[in-house]
Amino acid sequence: MTTSPPPPPRPETQADLPPEEFAAAFERLYAQAYLQLHRRDGKRNAMSGASRAVLLHLAHTGPLTVGEAAKHLDRAQSVVSDIVTQLESKGLLAREADPADRRRTLVWLTPEGRTALDRERSVLSADLVTAAADRLTPADRAVLLDTLRRLVAADDPTPGGEPA
Repeated sequence: MTTSPPPPPRPETQADLPPEEFAAAFERLYAQAYLQLHRRDGKRNAMSGASRAVLLHLAHTGPLTVGEAAKHLDRAQSVVSDIVTQLESKGLLAREADPADRRRTLVWLTPEGRTALDRERSVLSADLVTAAADRLTPADRAVLLDTLRRLVAADDPTPGGEPA
């Protein structure tokens, strides 16, 4: 029977981890957290990349005509028109007359479209994260958020850059 070599000596506490060991431990925990807490949408709920691109673009630019959106997205107007029609049929977009020129029709996100876009941007399941967070103390939740903010800020090359 062969025995495996003894593990390397571990630091006394997590605070004593050298940066390389911290990085490896963080990566393992991050991957585990993602696997346990990621969204598990069925295929039917998935939004196409083209639909997502139209919604994202309108969220950034505000109301546009289909022609303007097609030009911005570098797509044929007929293609964008089809995407807009599909999103409109799902209640995610609405067409409205341009107040400055009643001959023009603008396309804009509905409240349902904003909700769908927010859901598309979500990587983790809000329900699973909420359930896990409920098992932490308020102080532990605060420390976790504060520490993650500081970790992200530590990688920001701009002085004083801190995420929300």
